[in-house]
Amino acid sequence: MKVVIWARVSSREQREGYSLDAQLRASRERAEKQGWTVAREFVVAESAKRGAERLAFNEMFRWVKANAKKEKIQAILAHKLDRVCRNMRDAVRLQELEDLCGVKLAFVENQFGPGAAGALSFNVMAAVAQYYSDNLRSEVLKGMDEKIRQGWPAGHAPFGYLNVADKDEPVVPHPENSKTLVRIFELYASGHYTIESLSDKLLADGYVYSRSRAKFSRNGLSFFLSNRFYIGELHRNGSVHRGRYKIVIDPVLFDRCQDILNGRNRRTGKSEIMLSGCVLRCGCCGYGITGELKRKCLKGGGHNVHVYYGCGNNYKPKEHPRVRWTEELVEEAIVRDLESVRLPDPEMAEWFRDGIGHAMGDQTRLQAQQRAALAKRKTELTSMQDRLLTAFLAGTIEEGAFNAKSAELKREAENVARRLEEVGQVDPEAGELALSVFDFSQNLADLWRGSKFAEKRELLECVTWNRTLNDASLCLEKRSPFDYLAKRGFLKDGRGAGI
Repeated sequence: MKVVIWARVSSREQREGYSLDAQLRASRERAEKQGWTVAREFVVAESAKRGAERLAFNEMFRWVKANAKKEKIQAILAHKLDRVCRNMRDAVRLQELEDLCGVKLAFVENQFGPGAAGALSFNVMAAVAQYYSDNLRSEVLKGMDEKIRQGWPAGHAPFGYLNVADKDEPVVPHPENSKTLVRIFELYASGHYTIESLSDKLLADGYVYSRSRAKFSRNGLSFFLSNRFYIGELHRNGSVHRGRYKIVIDPVLFDRCQDILNGRNRRTGKSEIMLSGCVLRCGCCGYGITGELKRKCLKGGGHNVHVYYGCGNNYKPKEHPRVRWTEELVEEAIVRDLESVRLPDPEMAEWFRDGIGHAMGDQTRLQAQQRAALAKRKTELTSMQDRLLTAFLAGTIEEGAFNAKSAELKREAENVARRLEEVGQVDPEAGELALSVFDFSQNLADLWRGSKFAEKRELLECVTWNRTLNDASLCLEKRSPFDYLAKRGFLKDGRGAGI
């Protein structure tokens, strides 16, 4: 007779080492021993959670029902009852299939006799399988509830965190992704980005989601920005539990992002505070630096206004130093840092500008030489292939030698063609653009002094990619080529050696 083989393991059983191959091997051996013909095999690894659609089981059921008479299928063969009947509903459906189409159930290990005794045994085993499934679900949910009450997430830690084998602290911030997460919130809180442009900005700045998918998706970013896990809240069954893991997102920063997401605030922060909106981060803990406006009334009337910047972390550790700067001191430190990009004297600046022009000319000439050499070699290879074919047709070389040499020339021709495509062409406007960037870099401090608050924030974003403030110093990590100019790398091995 013809049979259909069914093999299944759940996701949990896969982790515990259960094998689909072992089930298939045992089922095929049983079919061969009995002389049965296997019409089709259904193999599935599916979740056993309640409410999950059993797509593979439903597909098998519909296929057998539709093809039972045409294919003359007489039985569904499984390793054990609980592999095919996970609950009483499945058992009833398969019994109806037997009544309608004459397709019975056959098993490698479980055997049920005929008559009422066999039916009773089948129903008891089906009830036991459902009890096991229900009890397992109850125990898993109980464990998840208890873990969340203790302040830890029940499943995989979200982006920015890492599951570790530590009973005292099973979830810790990811060494790299946590920094990316902070940057996501800071950029969005600035009010300059939509979700889509934020994704492009992160990719341009070198922040990646994973090895297989570099760019952050729109849905993923929306989920991150709304996930209250990041401010220490664990939500389950309508209750909120306080997390015990380390928080990397400032609640104030999180709330600002919620305002922007909900359309309540599209500004960069308080207009009277220059570096509001987490333009700077704390160099000690990574939280955003917040601005505070202080007005001091004078005896003769009027008032003085002072702006202070400090770490926005409301849960600072004991060893965290006091970070508090006046706006004047912060601005002086920024100007000094921007001045470091300017070359020491006009003569050196003019020499560097000339070096840029010569470098662009050299690059153009080099690429022209490379293209000419590769084009010449391409022509030579074409001529060699023609001569080789002529010699083969004339019978002066054997077929084996012809095939080997022809394959070698073909490979070299493909390599030359690929290299010819890779040789770029210098944009004629690239030299002017490079000079414009250099001139811009030499006037950064002057541009800062003459700009308004919004323009100053844009200037910092353009020149630097990371800005930290601690109790003693301001650190601005510059983008290329501003970092190259500030470090003076081109002067280490003699004037002009690095251009």
